[in-house]
Amino acid sequence: MGLWTWISKLREPQCCVDGEAEGRSSQAEFTFQAVAIGLLIGCLLCFTNLYFGLQTGWISMMSLQSALIGFLLSKMLPTPLSPQEIIVVQTTAVATGTMPLAAGFVGILPALGLLEEEKDGSPPIHLSWLAAIGWSCSVAFFGVFLSPPIRKQVIIKEQLAFPSGTATAQLISVLHQMPPPDTTLRRRAGYRAIDTEDLIHSTAITDEPENHQEAAAEDNIDEREVVQQEGWEDLLMSFLASGAMTLAAYFFPIVFAIPLFGKYLAREWLWSFTPSLSYVGQGIIMGFPTTLSMNLGMLVGWGILSPLSKYSGWAPGPVGDMSTGARGWILWISLAIMCADSLISLLPVVYEYCIKIVAWYRPTHPGDDTETHEDLEVETADRLVPTKWVIYGLTGSIFVGTILVWIVFGNDGIRPWATLIGFMMGGLLSILGVRALGETDLNPVSGLGKISQLLFAWIQPGNVVANIIAGGVAEAGAQQAGDLMQDLKTGHLIRASPRAQFYGQLIGSSLSIIVSATAYTLYQRAYTIPGPSFPAPTAYVWLSLARLLRDGQLPQNSASYMVLFAIIFGVIAGVKIIAAQRNHPYTKWIPSGVAFAIGFLNTPSFSLARLIGGIVEYMYHKRISKSGGADIRLIVIASGFVLGEGVISVISLVLKTYGVGVASCWGCSGGVCAGCPA
Repeated sequence: MGLWTWISKLREPQCCVDGEAEGRSSQAEFTFQAVAIGLLIGCLLCFTNLYFGLQTGWISMMSLQSALIGFLLSKMLPTPLSPQEIIVVQTTAVATGTMPLAAGFVGILPALGLLEEEKDGSPPIHLSWLAAIGWSCSVAFFGVFLSPPIRKQVIIKEQLAFPSGTATAQLISVLHQMPPPDTTLRRRAGYRAIDTEDLIHSTAITDEPENHQEAAAEDNIDEREVVQQEGWEDLLMSFLASGAMTLAAYFFPIVFAIPLFGKYLAREWLWSFTPSLSYVGQGIIMGFPTTLSMNLGMLVGWGILSPLSKYSGWAPGPVGDMSTGARGWILWISLAIMCADSLISLLPVVYEYCIKIVAWYRPTHPGDDTETHEDLEVETADRLVPTKWVIYGLTGSIFVGTILVWIVFGNDGIRPWATLIGFMMGGLLSILGVRALGETDLNPVSGLGKISQLLFAWIQPGNVVANIIAGGVAEAGAQQAGDLMQDLKTGHLIRASPRAQFYGQLIGSSLSIIVSATAYTLYQRAYTIPGPSFPAPTAYVWLSLARLLRDGQLPQNSASYMVLFAIIFGVIAGVKIIAAQRNHPYTKWIPSGVAFAIGFLNTPSFSLARLIGGIVEYMYHKRISKSGGADIRLIVIASGFVLGEGVISVISLVLKTYGVGVASCWGCSGGVCAGCPA
């Protein structure tokens, strides 16, 4: 079925009859309503992710939240969307919302703006709006065309878990009164409505199976009623509360910079508290184990290593200075932790591929047992992405991307042949990243980008600009393919059309190019990026590694601590892998190296608020979440918190652009609030 045939059915939503292949094949899943709602949610996510990415370096793909909000919006339509249309909503929204990270707006582009001609051999590079569009186009579609063949391998053949994608499928099945997806794979812990004891026990042999099934059905009905009756109210109230706090913080900055530990620690050591509801919402979504790892990193980085480097004379500048201060010194420790954790996490994936390659080339003998390769694909050819589309798309995206990178940055930036190598590296690293994501629910894109930087330090030695751009090209493919694979896993479990999802990915990525570039350009005009309000911490990670690979110079005494923490977290990552393989119940409590390192990169104000969200999530599921629908309600409230600040921040951006400043600096006393003129 061609693209035009799908488009001609945009206005023909139909109901799905679960389990009937004929009904599924004839259903118009790629509908105007589904795409429009997906783009609306995606644009909100795009602004939100850009805002938080520039602040903290952390963004969320929000696939589960997109499906839930899409379901609520579809209830306003004369004919609510089918489960398969909700999958298109989710896929389109994620493709639109994650472009700020895929195109490097929260890391690569701010890093290029930090270049110094004396140090790096290149003046700062600030892309115009048109140049940002060109750069985004160069990396926006490679991961999209890469996803269909990877889906065939990791979802159909290997049937990897993709816990978040499986959790979203469970949620959609509950909301649409469908039987739970037929899977025995791991489900994301934490959300009872998604990973319910009822669903687990329903497969066990009991004395009263009928009573148990009735109880499970009653829970599902209760969950749907909670969402349908109270979902909109919860979402709206949490959105308005978070938005109101954001506007209040714009006019009275002390609202988001409370000197909880005293003004001296806030001013000199950056220990303040930001009671942002959006950070609380992020903490709820991340879960208590992840926020706990982040705050452990905060305590070690900002409570121990920062004073140590300052008083030892290794970082004599102001604590917040990224060049001479403690914040710049502990940055290197966080970089070592992220690289060690990511690389160790990839070792099992690399090992499995090596075993497969050896098996492929091993000669077979008549007596050997040969593995039968059964085609496990459940979709018909007219619902899959044709192979020729993938070949033409990959070839075209690489060729056009290489030309666009050359036009935007010129020969002084990166040579075309080097960009081609960057795309090839991106393809290889995407496979590793997707495998890791499918097994652990974590996409080690930060480590994958660093691997590309290491390679390009050898290919184009001494060229800092080429090093950063090549790393960005490789990371974009890995990040995008990973995010889209979670959606494809959800679609596979709900029996949605991969081709309809593919169209949604293309449309979402296309629109997000304009939205992301426009939003970033506006932020650049209104704020200094990186700067006090938007420090863009990941930009310093990219630039610092590029400089290290060129000069080989580290801050005083940082090398020994980098090695020490790399070894510690390499061992921890190895222990976590072994524990996960054995399904140990305490695996989630083993610290995450990446989250620990994020605690170094962000000031304590960000981590503390997320910890509150993590504690709320933990206590909620321990004490309150005993009735159906409670977990879904918590997801709705957390989503409202995150979207509220992200969307209302656009109003703050407009006010800043037109010169409307703060109303009062009361309570600041100079130097406490971000961007304080005092």
